[in-house]
Amino acid sequence: MTRAPVAPVVMRAREVTKAYGGVHALKGVDFSVRAGAVTALFGENGAGKSTLMKILAGVETPSNGAVELDGEPVAFRSAADAVAHGVAIIHQELNLCPNLSVTDNVFLGRERTGWGGLLSARGQRRTTAALLARLEEPIDPDTLVGDLRLGQQQIVEIARAISLDTRVLIMDEPTSALSASEVEVLFRVIHDLTGNGVAIVYISHHLEEALEIADDVAVLRDGALVAAGRADEVDLGWIVANMVGRNPDDLYPRLTAPAGEPLLEIEGVSVVDPTNPARLAVDDLSLTVRAGEVVCLYGLMGAGRTELLEALAGRSPMRAGTVRVGGHDVTSTSIAERIALGLVLVPEDRQRDGLVQTMSVGDNLSLAAIGRLLAGPFIAGRREGDAIARTISSVTVKAAGPAAAITSLSGGNQQKVVLGKALLTEPRVLLLDEPTRGIDVGAKADIFALMAEQARQGVAVLFATSELGEALNAATRVLVMYRGRAVQVLDPATTSKEELMAASGEAEPPAPANGAIA
Repeated sequence: MTRAPVAPVVMRAREVTKAYGGVHALKGVDFSVRAGAVTALFGENGAGKSTLMKILAGVETPSNGAVELDGEPVAFRSAADAVAHGVAIIHQELNLCPNLSVTDNVFLGRERTGWGGLLSARGQRRTTAALLARLEEPIDPDTLVGDLRLGQQQIVEIARAISLDTRVLIMDEPTSALSASEVEVLFRVIHDLTGNGVAIVYISHHLEEALEIADDVAVLRDGALVAAGRADEVDLGWIVANMVGRNPDDLYPRLTAPAGEPLLEIEGVSVVDPTNPARLAVDDLSLTVRAGEVVCLYGLMGAGRTELLEALAGRSPMRAGTVRVGGHDVTSTSIAERIALGLVLVPEDRQRDGLVQTMSVGDNLSLAAIGRLLAGPFIAGRREGDAIARTISSVTVKAAGPAAAITSLSGGNQQKVVLGKALLTEPRVLLLDEPTRGIDVGAKADIFALMAEQARQGVAVLFATSELGEALNAATRVLVMYRGRAVQVLDPATTSKEELMAASGEAEPPAPANGAIA
């Protein structure tokens, strides 16, 4: 990749400190971004990345230190003030209104008006359509955001950001729900932006992806900037070592559990696409997952992975097919009945589907297993407390305690709470939809270790991912899906990234195959 020539610094944080009570989220950070360049910022959850970006974008104010724009100190009064100065941010957690259309979300707070002060709805819709076309995403601008899949919502967030006339664009986990092909489109847009002099700050837990797009790199650890350099002078090992002090080869545990009895049997399952009833999101798919196996579902966005997992968990109806758990037919049972029989799902969107935002850490953990914690009609307080404490310890949740607000946790720790909630139900079959979306490399390693431990205990694990590295290193088998069908089953030990991409249609469409996979 051709690196950008040395360009002037457009924005700088000087000795920035941020304290919340007695906790220092940032400790004297010096950080700068250059015009026309991509600066990748790395760090674990809780390292201070999002706090620093919120300060640069006017969402937060520093406790000490200063922010400079073009060499002059600036003190943004709000995020809107920062946008007026040409600084915009795409937040890690999507900041959209689900009850408004795509167009309304793109122009929210800066609506265009025409003659007589009337809203220029047609012009806004036309601009939104052009932005979506630029991102190669066929979404109707009039669609309600709440009706979109998570990846499509992320595209809307990106469209809103690039619609602004920005000089500095901060992207906090912009690809966490995007497919590989959509990431390529975003990278082309980023190249266009930097070619026009825009400075990009790029935060991602996809380390190789961020290194590919970056010109400059910086690493935060425990609120301090610990390393910085040019992207073409560092490698993945350098980034991981500075982030967490471990070898990247040690991130994935060995999967040694022998395959046992069939615990999840899927036969001829078809699921209607909820956004397009004329299309099947899952088409005549069959699969068996045995005790001790960790099976990966891999495919592009639209392959049907999420739709399959949600149908298996009972969240959405099936048009055809049979699902058995430990020999019991659960095809017509409720979600609660499936959980009681040992089938539980960790959903893709932890904020919307995995957590209750108004509840504490402990209440979120015990919610799905509440039936196991009753003494007569009442909750056994001591039994619940003991179960919560054991789970917090076993899944290594970093929190002030069970009573801490779930919103006070980092993304990685929130994801561990969602996983812990599922494990408290004592599953026999564990379904995980993108279990490492938007979390750091250390938290990913913890979650993969938990998956491997569940397999060693005889649980059947089925997880979906869009990351090549995860598919080839965290599974005993990989089932490749393409447009709703199971097209190939691969052994990750003997499969290359190129072969997996070709099978999924990222390189070229695979040949149709029978839906039945052993």
